[in-house]
Formats: sequence, C-alpha cells, structure tokens
Amino acid sequence: MRRVPFERPTEYYDEKLLPIDEELCSLLQQRKQVSHNNLGYPKLQDIAKWAEKYDVYEDLLRSIFGVLENEEAFKPQIEPEDFQTYIKVLQSAEQDDCLYTVPFIKQYANASVVHLNIDREYDENLERERFHRNSFWHLEIGDSYDCRVTGGGGSQEHTSFDFIVTPRLPEDLSGLTLRFKEYGTPFKKKPTDVEVSFTIK
Repeated sequence: MRRVPFERPTEYYDEKLLPIDEELCSLLQQRKQVSHNNLGYPKLQDIAKWAEKYDVYEDLLRSIFGVLENEEAFKPQIEPEDFQTYIKVLQSAEQDDCLYTVPFIKQYANASVVHLNIDREYDENLERERFHRNSFWHLEIGDSYDCRVTGGGGSQEHTSFDFIVTPRLPEDLSGLTLRFKEYGTPFKKKPTDVEVSFTIK
C-alpha cells in the first residue's frame, strides 16, 4: 500500500517555537538511544500524572506515545520499480491443516517481492476467527534485508500476501531462508506462535 504524500497542514508557524521543537527532536533521539530502540509504552497512571502536571490533554499524550511505539511504521518506503523477471521458488509446507506456498519471487531493479499463498479447507469454527487469523504476517530474511508486507487478501480458503524486500535479493537464492511469522495485531505484536520457514534449494 502506497503512502499518501504528506502535506503541511498549515502555512502558519511561530518561529519562537524553533528551539523548543528542535529540543523535542533531540529528546526523541535520546529516548531511542536510552531504550536501545525498544521503546515500550508508559504506564497509564504515569501518563495521567504527566497530563495533569504539564497541563496537556491525557488522550493527546496517549496518542503521542502510541505513535512513538510504532516508529517502524514511518520508515521510508521503497516501491518496486522496473520489473526484471520472475524467480520460480515453488516450495510448500503443510502445517496445522494449512498449506503454505511460495510460488515465485518478482525481481525489480531496486527491490524484490516475495509472494506467499495460504490455503486451508473451510471450517466453520475457523471462520469465526478469520478476522484475527492469518491477517498480520511478517517476513524475516536476516539483518541485511528490510521486509515490508504490502497487504493481503483472499477468501475463506485462500489468502495471499506480498512482501517488498530491500535491498533486492540476489539472482542465486540457494540457501536463503524465508521465515514467515504470524501476529495477532499489526507492528509485530502478539505473536501467535505460527511460523513457517522455507530454505530455497
């Protein structure tokens, strides 16, 4: 999913705020460094205390800390450009009555796109869980690659996902492991312990 280009919401700005706003940026950097990029979320009673102490709306603080916790969502996104070729993978794994398949990888000039299919037999009991299951998948290849899911879709029995990988994967994928993990919510929260791996031959 492509981001909508950001537009400045107003032309007005009080220049006297410049040193304060720069200090806010400095504090954000300091917060990341102290936490080793594992920011977490303050206790609600602490947020309530700060809201009263500094005369700031409590819901505003909750929202700010929520945005800060999900900083990964704001990383610059590379969109695939200049399609080159398909690399056939054609590997499947069966697990918990689901068939997981990576049929191919698309190669672009600046990125790769890994395609994942999930097929299952329709089950009325599973149907009740369908909005919480197989909805938030993440791909891990290693520290050298950034992987971003671009959304997914399908039906009761079939779902598919595309993952943009940067930098672009090599043409020879032998020995490369694709590790797919399922989470109950976005931003890699609440792992479901469902994990499927493929080592490309």
